[in-house]
Amino acid sequence: VHATVAGVAMGLILRTTRDEGEEQSPGARTGHLLHPLSAGLCVPLFALFAAGVSVSGDALGAVFRSPEPLGVVIGLVAGKILGVFGGTYLAARFTRARLNPDLAWADVLGLSVLAGIGFTVALLIGELAFPHSVSGEHVKAAVLVASLTAALIAVLLLRRRNALYRRLYEEENRDEDADGIPDIYQRTEGGSP
Repeated sequence: VHATVAGVAMGLILRTTRDEGEEQSPGARTGHLLHPLSAGLCVPLFALFAAGVSVSGDALGAVFRSPEPLGVVIGLVAGKILGVFGGTYLAARFTRARLNPDLAWADVLGLSVLAGIGFTVALLIGELAFPHSVSGEHVKAAVLVASLTAALIAVLLLRRRNALYRRLYEEENRDEDADGIPDIYQRTEGGSP
């Protein structure tokens, strides 16, 4: 059975409506459980193999010894950060555009690091710049190294931001008197519930 057919069959047999007493339907629950595996492992591996990237130890070592691959790493990691963060800052500073009050500049920094996860377009440009050469293989390895580096930096930055937002969410939804109304909406002017 082809994987696509199996996926469609699985989708057709899963109920998408909730029964009484259920927080989530089986379809939503299954999607929530499989999403990290699908988005975090299967899709990147598919993209890696579909793009025809074969990375050898020599190519990985050359990433930090040759100027072309090193330029790719610096461009994808530092260049994307400077471009996205700098462009957002300049737009907020010199135009009428403003950052959403719910966002902080640390959030923009984390998102700009995520922009460094370039794969298909970066590989295409690498193939066009270095057709049929050893440098082309080194550039492919550099794209992989840069994407992994950007992903790790983004995880570190955004995990810290997520902890802050999780604390805010928990405070906004705290209901110590269990009356169904979050305490934040029941505070008096003195600040106590």
